[in-house]
Amino acid sequence: MTQESLNDLLGGRRGAIEASLPPLAFGLGWALSGRSNLAGVIAALAVGAAVAIWRFSRGHRPMAVVISLFGVCLAALVVLRTGHAADFFLLQLVSNAASALAWLVSIAIRWPLLGVVVGLALGQKTRWRRDPALVRAYGWGSVVWVLQYVVRVAVFLPLYAADKVLALTATRVALTWPLVAACVAVSWWVVRRALPADHPGLRNPVPA
Repeated sequence: MTQESLNDLLGGRRGAIEASLPPLAFGLGWALSGRSNLAGVIAALAVGAAVAIWRFSRGHRPMAVVISLFGVCLAALVVLRTGHAADFFLLQLVSNAASALAWLVSIAIRWPLLGVVVGLALGQKTRWRRDPALVRAYGWGSVVWVLQYVVRVAVFLPLYAADKVLALTATRVALTWPLVAACVAVSWWVVRRALPADHPGLRNPVPA
C-alpha cells in the first residue's frame, strides 16, 4: 500500500478541503457584512448545502454527507443562540479535544483507531488485531493522530478565548488539509518503520 492509498483511506485531500469550506464561508460572510452573525451563518449554510449536494451527486455515502451537513447546522445554531461569532468554531474545538482523547484511549486498550479505520477500509474487519506487529505499528501511527488533534486544540483554544473570529477562520483552513496531509505522511512513515523488515504489509496480517 502506498502513502497515497493510505491518504485515500483516511479521507483524502478532497474531504479535508470540503470540510473547511463552510467555516471559511462563515468567516468571510461575517467579515464582509460588518460582523453580522446572521450573514455568516447564511453563508456557511449555503456553502454547506452546496457541498452536500455535490457530494450526493458524486455518490458519497449518504450518512457521511448528512453528518457533515448536520455539523454545519449545529455550529450555526450555537452562534445564533449565543450571539458570539467565535462560537461557530466551538464544535470544532470540542470535537478535536474529544478525538484526541478517543485516539489516546484506543491506543491504551490496544485497539488503535488507525488500525480500525484502515482495517475496515481494506475489508479486514478485525483480522489485523491477530497480528501483534500490526497492532504495535498502528499504535505508534495513532500517536501521530493524537498529536494532530492536540495541535489543533492548542492553537484554537487561545484564539477562541480571545474571540478572534478571522484568526479562527484562517487557522481552521490552515489546519485542515495541510495538517491532515502531514499527519498521513508521518503516520504512514511511522507505521512502516514500526513493522519488521520481513512483514508482508498492511494488507497481509500475520497471525501470532
